Amino acid sequence: MTNGTTLRRMALALEGTTAAPHFDRTAFKVARTYLTLAADGLSANFRFMPDEQALKCMLLPAAFSPVPNAWGAQGWTTGLLAAMTDDDLKAALETAWQHARPRPKAAQKTKAK
Repeated sequence: MTNGTTLRRMALALEGTTAAPHFDRTAFKVARTYLTLAADGLSANFRFMPDEQALKCMLLPAAFSPVPNAWGAQGWTTGLLAAMTDDDLKAALETAWQHARPRPKAAQKTKAK
């Protein structure tokens, strides 16, 4: 079982991560936001790809569920921290963090063409 304090510590240990207020939540980002922590510290929203979201929700249905709106359709997933082990949380954070890292310059040029 994990909590908001553990999430904050693990997220800020990921290279380049910063934390800032985001409405009633705390947003964690590198080049873009990959995670928001609820004010009560009980849940967080992770930025996954839709296929990663489906896998997380299938493997750990007590912990993960799609955010119930268009954000959820894009892969944003709510995680109940008390239903996760530290290992589950670490894996979720690293997956979401990978999507927020800056793209290499070569990939940015290729995408712009």
